[in-house]
Amino acid sequence: MELEAFRRWTQRLIDNLKQDERVLGLVMLGSAAEIRRIPDAWSDHDFFVITQPGVQEAMRVNLDWLPDAEQIVLSPRETEHGLKVLFADGHVIEFAVFDLEEVHRARVNDYRVLFEPADGAISALVRQSEERDASAPPFDHGREAELLLSLVVIGSGRVARGEVLVGSRFIKDFALSAYLRMLAHQVAPAPGSIPDNLDPFRRVEQCYPQIAPRIHALLLLPPLDAATALVDLAVSTLHSLPAAALPVVRSEIERAKNYNG
Repeated sequence: MELEAFRRWTQRLIDNLKQDERVLGLVMLGSAAEIRRIPDAWSDHDFFVITQPGVQEAMRVNLDWLPDAEQIVLSPRETEHGLKVLFADGHVIEFAVFDLEEVHRARVNDYRVLFEPADGAISALVRQSEERDASAPPFDHGREAELLLSLVVIGSGRVARGEVLVGSRFIKDFALSAYLRMLAHQVAPAPGSIPDNLDPFRRVEQCYPQIAPRIHALLLLPPLDAATALVDLAVSTLHSLPAAALPVVRSEIERAKNYNG
């Protein structure tokens, strides 16, 4: 969706919701908030609708309040509070519907409150959610490092056993996620790039242009070769890895490669 069309859709959403007596406010999220990023041709509309109590589920079930509702081709429920919606023109939206008591469950990074009651209650609640995330316990580098290496060993064992699908997932998803979380906390992103604090897989190419190609390459490898490549990548780019565990991890990967059971 081109930028002007994207903004027109946003305005139609605002107009629809302002006319709906069930609705108290609207919070746009991510690039749709236009705080640090401008929507591009692949941007989704991400938002929260804040309602009077007791009407949330009705708005999650009946989507007539959405612009172009007649063009919806998919609308799977993703969470207790939210859905993904695909329109016939390829436009995607992701939204959740909360009442004021439920807003504390939300996680946000960039956001803009487009309308709300005069007392600013929605802004205050969303700000509290943002501050809650900012005041979370310090990142535990040691725990993540141990988790990363443990997951590689577990995944390698699964592959050796013949459970290649789940083993690949341990290595290329779970262990890689731990690596990316450590990367975000240990390596400064490229100047001008904006990391995503909610999803470690987002914007890796922009934030770490020298490392991203190595990640892409290991994802294309057979799972046990990917395990070796991931350990090598972690050793060359991170600190806080437990030195005593590394030879054990490498040995277990090799044992899995050579297993003939």
